[in-house]
Amino acid sequence: MPTLLAAKQRGQKLLTSKTLAPIALKLQDLASKLPTSSLPYSYAKGIIIALPPFLDTELYPLIQEIALDLKPWRKGPFYLGELFIDTEWQSFMKWDRIACFVDLAGKDVADIGCNNGFYLFAMAKSSPKSLTGFDPSGLYKMQFDFINLFIQQTITYELLGVEHLKIYDKKFDMIFCLGVLYHRSDPILTLKALYAGLKEEGEVILDTLVIDSSLEIALCPKTSYAKMPNVYFIPSVPTLEGWCIRAGFSCVEVLAIWDTTPQEQRKTQWIDGQSLESFLDPKDMHRTIEGYDAPKRGYFRLKRTKNGRTKTRSI
Repeated sequence: MPTLLAAKQRGQKLLTSKTLAPIALKLQDLASKLPTSSLPYSYAKGIIIALPPFLDTELYPLIQEIALDLKPWRKGPFYLGELFIDTEWQSFMKWDRIACFVDLAGKDVADIGCNNGFYLFAMAKSSPKSLTGFDPSGLYKMQFDFINLFIQQTITYELLGVEHLKIYDKKFDMIFCLGVLYHRSDPILTLKALYAGLKEEGEVILDTLVIDSSLEIALCPKTSYAKMPNVYFIPSVPTLEGWCIRAGFSCVEVLAIWDTTPQEQRKTQWIDGQSLESFLDPKDMHRTIEGYDAPKRGYFRLKRTKNGRTKTRSI
């Protein structure tokens, strides 16, 4: 197991790569021209940042240039004054499904695979004790830094993955793991890492692809699923529950099952490449291009309860 320090050092090197270093210089230039105090923002179907009129006018070209340099934008959307970053995912739709099930006030919260921090910025409105994002992508970290230049939220962003939770020097009351599990070749090991990152009585909010079946089975795509080569296992709900129990969780709740639609994930000018409509069979939108069932997501609450009795339930 590599040390946490070595992992952090590798992550920092990403930010000085030939691709990202020029953008970092532009961020420094932008930072020097922004107010030293944070700007107000709100959450309403996106992160909406209010720019003073003079900034919106004078800095718009630089802000737009940096935002375009940072494509593709996956999670969002973001409104920076007059600039609308219309991201691939309408991420507020997922957050609004989840938010009614959680109370973040006064809690230490982590988001695993946090991307550009969209959910972290939304969570900050609920007064958590602390927020920590984990994602090993240098590009997403720089997107986060760009947005946070304006609103200056006290969020720790670690260029680390879920596997580092076991050796991370902090435990959490609540961990969000949204859209990560099916990208991991060992899902039970991943769930064990999430378990290890929790305090006693802590919770994980998990979002993952699932298949329709009452059997304890999983889809294992031969080469790709919806054109994603890094999808390894898509479980049925009973299988996912079994994985969670094997990982140590004492309570598994099914919060919701939801189809992914082109209204939630679609191609925009802010991504380079294809999106959901190109991943589905053009003759049957209920099937992927490979012939599998179209994406369906399950939302779960997993609890680490001291000496707790294992139970599962749907609500």
